[in-house]
This record gives sequence, C-alpha cells and structure tokens, in this order.
Amino acid sequence: MTLMLPAIPPSSRSITGVAHDLFGALDGRDGALPSVRSVVLVVMDGLGAIPLRGHAGHARRLTGAMAKKDVLSSVFPSTTAAALTSLLTGVDPGRHGLVGYEVRDPRTGVLVNQLSGWEKARVDPTDWQRTPTVFESAAGAGRPAFAVGLAEYAGSGFSAATLRGAAFRSARTAAERVALALSLAEEHEGSLVYCYLPEADKAGHKHGMASAEWVHALEELDAAIPAQIPDGVGVLVTADHGMVDVPRTRHLILDERSGLHDGVAAIAGEPRMLHVYLEDPARTDEIAAAWVVGVEGAADVLTRAQAVEGGLFGSAPTAEAQERIGDLVVPARGLWALYDGTAEDQRSQGMIGQHGSLTPEELRVPLLRFGAFAR
Repeated sequence: MTLMLPAIPPSSRSITGVAHDLFGALDGRDGALPSVRSVVLVVMDGLGAIPLRGHAGHARRLTGAMAKKDVLSSVFPSTTAAALTSLLTGVDPGRHGLVGYEVRDPRTGVLVNQLSGWEKARVDPTDWQRTPTVFESAAGAGRPAFAVGLAEYAGSGFSAATLRGAAFRSARTAAERVALALSLAEEHEGSLVYCYLPEADKAGHKHGMASAEWVHALEELDAAIPAQIPDGVGVLVTADHGMVDVPRTRHLILDERSGLHDGVAAIAGEPRMLHVYLEDPARTDEIAAAWVVGVEGAADVLTRAQAVEGGLFGSAPTAEAQERIGDLVVPARGLWALYDGTAEDQRSQGMIGQHGSLTPEELRVPLLRFGAFAR
C-alpha cells in the first residue's frame, strides 16, 4: 500500500505556525512579521493558492500582494474542521484531536460531525478539543481577543471548540465583517482579531470553481480588503485549505456490490478522505488489501498505524486522537471522490468543489500581508 506524498515538502511553512507569528508581532519579538500594535487574521475558507493565482484578474488586490513564496501548507485532512482548528490552536490535528470532518467517538461508537453534529452526537466540544485556542492564549496574556463571523456560528459546537476566549461579533457581508474586524483592532490596543469569510468555500461546494458564482464570491472577497488599513494594524490573509472540482465521472460509489463493506462497522470522514472503522481490528491488513483492489487506484489505502507513523496527522499524535482515526485511512487521488453507497444521506454527491486529501490544490494556501505587515 503506497502513500501519495503531499505535494508540499515537509520543510514548508504550515498553517500551524500562523498563531506563533501573530503573537511574535504583538510581543515585538524578532520573527516572520514586524512589530504591530494589533493584528487581524482573515481566513478565507476554501481559497487555495493555486486557484487564486489562476483567477488573478478577478482578485487584483489579493494577488497583487502575493509573491511566489507567500504560500503555506494546510494540514491533513485538508478539511475545515481539522484545518481551522489547527490555525486557531497552532497544533496539528493529531494534537487537537479533530482528525476529520466526521469521525467515530471511540467511547460510544457514534459518528460525530465535527462542524455541525456536536449536539446530535451528545459530545461536549470543550472536552473533545482541550488544546488552548489562540484567543485563550491572548486573554491569558491580557490581550483583547475577538472573533468576527456570521451570526449563525455564534453558539455552535464548533465555535465552542475553536473560538473559546474570544468575544464574538457578527456582520452580514464579507466587507462588513472585515471592516468590523479592523475597527475592533484599531479600537483595542494589542488585540488579536479573527475574521472568518466562508464565501468561496460555500460557492465552490455548490457550484464549483469553474462557475460564475465562485468567481463572484472571489471578487467579493477581494473587494472586502480595503485599500486603507488603520495605522499600526497588521493584517494576515490566509485560508484553511484549498479545493478541487470533482466531476460526476470521478464518483466511486462503494455500494454492497463492491464487497468493501465486509468487516466494516462504519465509514466516516468525507468523500475526499474516508475514515473506515472495522468490526474486528485484527482483520485490518486483510481488509486493507481488499480495499486497495476495490478502489482501483482512485485512492490510497493506509492502516491507522501507517498513517500515524507516516506523520499524516502530525509528528506526535495523542493516544486520544489516534483512537478517533479510522482503522483504514483512505485519501482520494487526483479528482476522485468516494461515496458510501449504503449511507442514508447522499446529499454530498451533489457537491462539485471538494477537499480533504493531499493534492497541491487542496494543501497550498496563500499567506498575504496587508497594513502594518505589508512589505
């Protein structure tokens, strides 16, 4: 079973280092960023570096600030639950424990949707994700901390897992959210302000990146970054992950005829990265071999041990996080997506833009500097 190596070398800068750099700028330490009086971290969900460069004419402000080296590597899986948590804690998924979009709770066997299914699964997000957030670290140092997003996210379980320590503020449009974040940074000396913009991710999932809707979302994001930023405020713009468009012809349906449900207790994750949980872990090698044949090159098939030892979830995953990882880890290759044909909910088959795996389009994200951070 061969592993498709990540497209970005291990020496590349990771999104896990952003928090450290921001605190260095606030503390006046020599580092990647100059000293500033307040910082704003703008996260454009799903906006990969490759499609951003490919649509430079629709994002002149963003790409105008983008040098060749202004790229970070996302984490694996390259999905919002794992990657946003890494950005906002400064550690890999193997440390904070959100190791996918949907995983099995080893204590109960219940599948937990880590973006929106906390209440349904009866999981306490503050117990499930115990790594201090950047906002808790800021508050501990006596710094004001804010999170700006859509009002619907204010009381979510995922926000409880990732935004602890921040005072939440909301605004409707991308431009209004950025303006509010800049106002908070200017008003509160020494503050850390996070601003979340999901427009590109939403448009990509529904319409694909080749669509007019996605281009419109990109133009909206580009226009949201103003030409004038308050003095002394440093602004970093990045993303949690990128995205690929998956055509219907690349949907691999794992139905009962595939034979791949033999010995399988549950399939979780998402179409670009499956967690497969087995009824009898003693059969792992046997079932993994069957999956290698069954997926016919559409994905890599690794055992949990191979994925952990290969560093996919970070260099030192906790025992607790490892228990949440599937007995098999199945990242899609190329533009493939794998669907559990026996699942009751098949709505995800309607998604065009997808992410979670190891392609450069999914892993490479921009790192852009504005305001007091501009070169």
